[in-house]
Amino acid sequence: MPSNEDIKQILIKNEVLLDGHFLLTSGRHSRFYFEKFRVLQQPSDAALFCQNIAEHFQGTDIDTVAGPTTGGIIIAFEVAREMGKKAVYAERTSEGRGFLRGMSLAKGEKVLVVDDVMTTGGSVLETIEAVKRAGAELKGVAVFIDRSAEKPDFGAPFFSLYHEKVETFDSENCPLCKEGIPLAKHGSSSKK
Repeated sequence: MPSNEDIKQILIKNEVLLDGHFLLTSGRHSRFYFEKFRVLQQPSDAALFCQNIAEHFQGTDIDTVAGPTTGGIIIAFEVAREMGKKAVYAERTSEGRGFLRGMSLAKGEKVLVVDDVMTTGGSVLETIEAVKRAGAELKGVAVFIDRSAEKPDFGAPFFSLYHEKVETFDSENCPLCKEGIPLAKHGSSSKK
């Protein structure tokens, strides 16, 4: 299994982990930014990450791998393929996330929830809620990158390939602003 440093080098090489001065969606500033969809741009690296998740949960009683749209779809598919299991995808609905397009979970079905990058855990929590609403049982949670400030407690085993606690700042107290480092905005809503 690759070390945290090995994964970090892959993230840097693929320009997933960026170092600079970034405006986050929350409005806070950060020295680091994860361009999360670049994780999935290199199929061999994404497959390696999925293989490591599958190996970590090998021997665990899992029937199905679930992931939230959008990035979690590819990860759920590949982890499920590696494990020889079923994959389902939790889409946004007016009631949170749910399993649409004929996808469903049976009562008692044992589920591993996966995602790409976790900051607050919102997508993961929404997917877990969809699993529980279906009457299925959460057996584990795994992400490629955990950038949360505190270790999450989902009530099931948690695994991340890479963890980086990323300090954030409000604009009034940002040391990067004080140093005069230009502020960049990335992500799906930014103009490139």
